Amino acid sequence: MSEERSAIDEIQAHRDQIDAIDKELVALLNKRAGHSLVIRGLKPDAGMGLYDAKREEEIFERISSYNEGPLYNEYLREIYATILKVMKETPSI
Repeated sequence: MSEERSAIDEIQAHRDQIDAIDKELVALLNKRAGHSLVIRGLKPDAGMGLYDAKREEEIFERISSYNEGPLYNEYLREIYATILKVMKETPSI
């Protein structure tokens, strides 16, 4: 087998892994969204506002503590800021 064919096969193997991970990420993001929507529905009864800046900062700190790379913490924060923004814009069920 040529080196080129071997590299192409290796690339495809990594892409297959990425596709599987993407499938898991979508399922996990939807699971996370479900919990967020339940919390949103409970907040008024708990006397809490919908937006909690302190909680968001805690999330950013927590994900940074989980990070073992290769992504930089600032990139994870950007990803999570987008997730939180989307959740704020997601209509309640």
